[in-house]
Order: sequence, then C-alpha cells, then structure tokens
Amino acid sequence: MDEIERIAPADAAPPGGHYAPATAWRDLLFVSGQLPVRPDGTHTADRPFEEQARQVLANLFAVLRAGGSSPERVLKVTVYVAGVEHWPAFNRLYAEAFGDAKPARAVVPVPELHHGYLVEVEAIAAR
Repeated sequence: MDEIERIAPADAAPPGGHYAPATAWRDLLFVSGQLPVRPDGTHTADRPFEEQARQVLANLFAVLRAGGSSPERVLKVTVYVAGVEHWPAFNRLYAEAFGDAKPARAVVPVPELHHGYLVEVEAIAAR
C-alpha cells in the first residue's frame, strides 16, 4: 500500500491549524491553502494586495519545491480573493510568476479570509 507523505517546507511558516502544508500520494502533490504569511511567521494582512499576492505565490512555490514539484508541474490552482476588484492585479502577478506554465485555475471572490488577508491559494501538482 502506498503511503501518504506529509510535506512541511523548512523555508515557510508552519501551519496555523491542524493540517499539513501539503500531502503527497504517489506522483501527486496536494498543496493546502496558503496565506501570505512570511516564512518567519509574521503577517502581511496590513500590506497592499500586490505584496500579499507576491508572498502567497512565494509560499506556494516553497511548498511545491519541498514536495518535489515546481510551477511547471502544477495541474490545478484555486485562488480565493477578498473582493473581485483584486482579480486583475492577481492575474498579472500570477502570469509573471508562472510564466509559460498555464495550469487549470479557478479564482473565487470571497467576502473575507482568515486574519483579514486578501488572497489565499491552493494547488494540485505532479511530482
């Protein structure tokens, strides 16, 4: 029987709840919702949206690396944004970060996120 591996990157803040930053099974990596928390655990909820978006993508990429994957191997991304007005800015920063990689994606406007953050990202990737 294949084991489920729990992924906890050394260069990211530890989770704030009862979950793993990612789990892996066979060649699939499931990345939990990442908030724009800095690697040292300090919050960015008071920072502008673009700074939060860059941090959340950096956190996603750190978890991907720790799980043996990369942006080019991402299959699906779900993005939660507090307010649809942030969609264009996120789309631009996302395109810059992912480059030629274009995984399937959903952007879901929500009224609010934990700690007052403006963006959260989760993903599924191949390893």
